[in-house]
Amino acid sequence: MSDLDLLTQSLARSVKHWRAVRGFTLDVLAARAGVSRGMLIQIEQARTNPSLGTVVKIGDALGVSITTLLEHEQGPNVRIVPAEQAVRLWHTDAGSYNRLLAGTEAPGPLEMWDWRLMPGESSASDPHPAGTTELLHVTAGELTLTVDGVEHRVPAGATVHFEANVPHTYGNTGEAPMEMVMAVSVPPVP
Repeated sequence: MSDLDLLTQSLARSVKHWRAVRGFTLDVLAARAGVSRGMLIQIEQARTNPSLGTVVKIGDALGVSITTLLEHEQGPNVRIVPAEQAVRLWHTDAGSYNRLLAGTEAPGPLEMWDWRLMPGESSASDPHPAGTTELLHVTAGELTLTVDGVEHRVPAGATVHFEANVPHTYGNTGEAPMEMVMAVSVPPVP
């Protein structure tokens, strides 16, 4: 079985599981996530590979991290994620990418990401639920972070945090690759 098949099946099981835990019907989850009921059915039946944006919306609506949605086994209290098990969810032909390094559910979803953006590339994000915070540390190059239409320059060595319940974009307007580590904290679903 390929890695993609494993991820598709893990996502199917996890969405069904967390939907049941939250007591959400397909219609409720579809409305909360802004995803069609038909798409959720296809995901729960492992018949489709949804976009990263769709997985993020479902995770946000369920109040769980992407890591939790994609995990195929429950780990022990201490979990080491080998480098080769980091999940690359987005990439471009030019060499930009992001990798989900790890995630946990304490007290709400908490994710750690490794990002690389090549010169001239960017990645936009829809608003996350109210109370979501992102913390970014730039390790190389310069990040052009646009939050709710306002552009911020974050040089290598600097750290920035912001409330991510508004549209935001990670960009590289420089001439060298930009690398950063990002943590995303989503409040638990009440």
